[in-house]
Amino acid sequence: MDILSINNLSKSFRQQQVLRDISFTVKQGEVIAVIGPSGSGKTTLLRCAAMLENADGGSIDLGGISVVESGKYADKASLKSARTKCGMVFQNFNLFPHMLVLDNIIDAPVHVLGIPRQEAVREALALLGKMEMQEYVNAYPCELSGGQQQRVAIARALALHPEILFFDEPTSALDPELTNGVLRVIRALAEEDMTMVIVTHEMDFAEKVADRIIFMADGMVVEDGPAAEVIHNPANERTKAFIAGLKSGF
Repeated sequence: MDILSINNLSKSFRQQQVLRDISFTVKQGEVIAVIGPSGSGKTTLLRCAAMLENADGGSIDLGGISVVESGKYADKASLKSARTKCGMVFQNFNLFPHMLVLDNIIDAPVHVLGIPRQEAVREALALLGKMEMQEYVNAYPCELSGGQQQRVAIARALALHPEILFFDEPTSALDPELTNGVLRVIRALAEEDMTMVIVTHEMDFAEKVADRIIFMADGMVVEDGPAAEVIHNPANERTKAFIAGLKSGF
């Protein structure tokens, strides 16, 4: 079953075309890593899929809901329903600085999904335990390390019971030690068959966790295939050059 289906997606900012005729699907339980050079459109693709940016053309189907068809978006009720089916984890955490960790997590379940506060608190505490963050329930984001903030951000996304999670370079703002903790959490989610699309520059992680890798360049999907095959035996010359550059340390 396809959780996400994107067909012929396009997006421009002013005169610059950022996405060009993007098409791919994500099946339930699949983990997709999206790689590519800076400026290739990876973040814009995620933001369009998560309905944080409007596409100019093409189609997006999310969780069985037609979000946009031939560039025309669905009605507000359908979009609201579709948004509950996905969660987004940003590279810079985007936690509410004036809210405690607990309140950051329960805010959307209570005010968007209408979950009773007591139930939302119970689920939030369970998620914090899963993230090994239960002792920070009454802390403010500024009191946490970057890795800890990112784990809270993941818990916040999971609190909405999404069918798919989008990660935009979840470790790019972290040092290596903190990176490992966040990647361990994402790996555990993959083992639980959480459907995920992860923009990442961590090739070892992508190979070990992702089922498929999508390589993007110049706003296009250049290659899409099994993770190990794309990394070790890429079919496209542009992919080969990118992987070789990473391996050489450039």
